[in-house]
Amino acid sequence: MAPSSAIAPLIEKMARRDAISPAERQALSTLLGPVRTVAAGKMLIEPGDRPSFSTFLVSGLCARFSLTPNGGRQLTEINVPGDFVDLHSMLMRQMDHGVIALADCVIAPAAHDDLRRLTETAAHLTRLLWLETVVDGAIHRQWLVTLGQQNAASRMAHLVCELYCRLEAAGLACDQRFGLPITQADLGDVLGLSQVHVNRVLMELRRQDLLEWKAGQVTIKDWPGLVRLGAFDPTYLRLHRDAV
Repeated sequence: MAPSSAIAPLIEKMARRDAISPAERQALSTLLGPVRTVAAGKMLIEPGDRPSFSTFLVSGLCARFSLTPNGGRQLTEINVPGDFVDLHSMLMRQMDHGVIALADCVIAPAAHDDLRRLTETAAHLTRLLWLETVVDGAIHRQWLVTLGQQNAASRMAHLVCELYCRLEAAGLACDQRFGLPITQADLGDVLGLSQVHVNRVLMELRRQDLLEWKAGQVTIKDWPGLVRLGAFDPTYLRLHRDAV
């Protein structure tokens, strides 16, 4: 896969937020190294790792996770194509969380040395990449709110709305349909629910004719209704044009 093709979802998303010049598109396309595949269930990053590069998700789905002292696992954000799963590792040095593939993934590295050079020579791109990390933080905050304040059905509705908006912004979803090839167990680790409870919630959303989820494909049948149920406001995703 050519680097320009691999980076396309990120450029598509960035262009939602501000204009990107041909020179900036070229600079982004030269950031990525050779792609490699990671099978579902495998680690992209282990807690405690000290990576020398940031990992870009070309295709598939992965998730950040933290472990509890009793061996439990909480997924703290789902990454979609067009995301750097650990852009912050350039400054954090040592990872305080891990990243696991929820589906088969294609990833590519962006060397920290190359990212540093970019920050020294391309102020506008630096701000756009900084905005990527700012939105990361906003997603984490929103997930804390949904976990603490919303019931199970509302949490599920909010997650589906968020993922659709993020994938649509990267040019990977349209017409209220998108791929979500993850297990109900993983979905439970995102939403803080048992697998049985996840199944019940999905049945309820189907009963209300809000969505269908079959064979890893989600179809949103009533977008306004799903937005109301999830109390979803996409402002925190910053997907509108606003000079950076």
